[in-house]
Amino acid sequence: MSTLTRSILAVAVVFGVSAFGHRPAQAQTVASLPAATPPAEAAGQTRPVQAWIRFCERSPEECAVDSSQPETITLTRQSWQTLVSINAKVNATVKPLTDEDHWGVADLWSLPTDGYGDCEDYQLLKRKLLVETGLPRRALLMTVVIDEKGEGHAVLMARTDRGDLILDNKSSSVLPWHQTGYIYVKREGQDGFAWTSLGGATSPVATANR
Repeated sequence: MSTLTRSILAVAVVFGVSAFGHRPAQAQTVASLPAATPPAEAAGQTRPVQAWIRFCERSPEECAVDSSQPETITLTRQSWQTLVSINAKVNATVKPLTDEDHWGVADLWSLPTDGYGDCEDYQLLKRKLLVETGLPRRALLMTVVIDEKGEGHAVLMARTDRGDLILDNKSSSVLPWHQTGYIYVKREGQDGFAWTSLGGATSPVATANR
């Protein structure tokens, strides 16, 4: 268990939160694996988020791309349970706090080592913990969306052989990308520093809400 993992679990104890007993996650893990769905199609390259660039400068090991890794995760019952468990675990452990209130700046991406963070911080920690379980970092992509309020939001996209799944601090359920109701703007690249445009991809729910 890494130092970061131990520190996050210690925070859970301080807050009186059981990081391993989140009931919505348990309910989802015993369900059937998600049905195969089409992936979120790329629409060309685009510029990375500036705060992500600064995060990578501070923590290059969190952004390194290994082209020998698979582009997708083989979704077995075990890997599915890992995605669901870590999504719920981090959501239950980290407390929400805006960058303005936390750091006094508009946008700063960082691992929530003190137990506080906003949307991208949750997802960065999820990715780190998932990588520690052996899942390929190359298939776990930071993704920018427009949420149900019409505001920018960050989620973690897990690219799998059954389609792209979304880990989100707003939900303990891991959902296929087109069931979130979000509009997809761009995601981290799998083969270099450039990000990939998603061209404002929408789901039927997102289209109906706008």
